[in-house]
Amino acid sequence: MTAASAVLGRKVAAAAKVGAGHPLKHRALDLAAGALQPKYPLAAMSTYLNGFHMYADEMGRQVEATHFCVHLRHDLHQCVIFDRNAPDARLIGIEYIISEDRFRELPDDEKRLWHSHHHEVKSGVLVAPGVPELAEHAYFTDLVTTYGKTFHTWQYDRDDFPYGIPQLMMAFTEDGQADEAMVEARDRELGISTARKREHRADIPEPDVAPGANSWESGRTVQTRLAEVDFKR
Repeated sequence: MTAASAVLGRKVAAAAKVGAGHPLKHRALDLAAGALQPKYPLAAMSTYLNGFHMYADEMGRQVEATHFCVHLRHDLHQCVIFDRNAPDARLIGIEYIISEDRFRELPDDEKRLWHSHHHEVKSGVLVAPGVPELAEHAYFTDLVTTYGKTFHTWQYDRDDFPYGIPQLMMAFTEDGQADEAMVEARDRELGISTARKREHRADIPEPDVAPGANSWESGRTVQTRLAEVDFKR
């Protein structure tokens, strides 16, 4: 068996597992699509990151977030977010990541939607599982100065179905904010150590946070709400 056929076999097996219980015609389409259709945007999302988000209006609601990202251009990454890295993972949201220079150019109202990544990187909470230490260190040396805007479309900490509207999410900015039990469970699952990651990143310079980010730290925040409006013809 060639390497290519082995990869194809694994893809077919994964698709079959996810499709178990679906009508036969749906499973047949899924298998054919998985084997034959090119999916260029997904294939380009080569960076796998794992971290945690909190709801923008409630620090106590924290969820694990598995990101798959592409560096679209020099000042912009885009990521799709799942609850875990598995064939049957639930799609829970999206994140855009921009450079500090781009963030500083944003209008003040827009800045309130964005969070900094300085603590996620320096604390070791944000990781790139399976990447060699030197490569991960170089990646996070760049990421530490960036800013993210994240919306979750599935409140999977509360619901077993993607009810409601997207919710704005934020990131931790200080020690003691992340749920230690959740971080420890993540570390065991992925076979990593957040504490060791923190030690290895001690030499990464910690940037000053640009004004306007992490708006929740002021005691006031923003969150999405559903509103009824007039329909325009």
